[in-house]
Amino acid sequence: MGPIEVTVALVVDALLLALIAYKVFTYLRGTRAVQLLKGLLVLVVLTGVAEIFGLGMLKWTLEKVWVMAVVAIPVIFQPELRSMLEKLGRGRPFAHLIQTNEQYKLVISEVVQAVQEMSSDRIGALIVLERKTGLKEYVETGVPIDGLVSRFLLIQVFKKETPLHDGAVIIRGNRMLAASCYLPLTPNPHLPKELGTRHRAALGVTEQSDAISVVVSEETGTISVAEEGSLTRFMDPRRLGSYLESCLIPETGFNWKFKDRNQNRSKSG
Repeated sequence: MGPIEVTVALVVDALLLALIAYKVFTYLRGTRAVQLLKGLLVLVVLTGVAEIFGLGMLKWTLEKVWVMAVVAIPVIFQPELRSMLEKLGRGRPFAHLIQTNEQYKLVISEVVQAVQEMSSDRIGALIVLERKTGLKEYVETGVPIDGLVSRFLLIQVFKKETPLHDGAVIIRGNRMLAASCYLPLTPNPHLPKELGTRHRAALGVTEQSDAISVVVSEETGTISVAEEGSLTRFMDPRRLGSYLESCLIPETGFNWKFKDRNQNRSKSG
C-alpha cells in the first residue's frame, strides 16, 4: 500500500477503536464497573511510573496484580459484561448514536401535551430537559424513575395527591430519570414577586447548566420556559413546541449535538 492508503487505514483504525471505546463506556456508565475502570486507570499510571523510574519492587507487585485482575475481572463483573455483549448481539449496536429528528419530536410532543393538560387543570409542574451538561447531582436528590417519557406519566407525577409532585422531573433523551428532584434556586433579586419556588428553581438550574426548564404555574396555569438564566413566560403549547424543537433537535442527527438558539428569549426583571 502507498502512503495515502496507509494513512487512511490508520485513521479508520483509530476512529473504529474510539467508537468501540465510547460504546463500552456508555454501556458501563452508571454501573459499578465505572469504579473498576477508574481503578484500572490508576494501575496503568502506577505501572508507567514504575517502568520509567525503574522501581523494581513496585513493578513486580503490579505485574502480579495485573495477573490477578485478568482472572478476577470477568468473574466479578460477569453480569455487566454479559449485558454489554447481549446488547451488541441484538443488532444495530451503534444505532442509538444517531437519532432521527422524529425521536426528538416524539419526546417534545409528549412533554407539550402533558404541559397543555396540566396548564388547563392548574397542576403545577417543573420539567427539566438535560442537554450537554450532566445533571446527575440533581437526579440523585430525587426518586429514580428511569421510564420512557410519557404525557400520562408526567401528569400522574405532578398531581397534587401523589407523593412526587414537589420538585422537578429530569429528562435525559427519551427517558425520565427521576422525579421530586431538588434544584438550586436563583439568587436573582429582580424577579417578579408573583414567581414562586418552581420558577426560581427553573432559573437556578439553567444558570448552572445548559438545561431547558419548563414550568407550569399552579395558581394561574401559565406556561414558562427557562434557559441560560432567562425566563420566557406566557407560552402557548404551539409556541412551546417550536421553542423546544429549536433548542433540542440536533442539527446533524447526532445526539450530542444541539442547535444554538438565541431568539425568543426575554430577560426577567
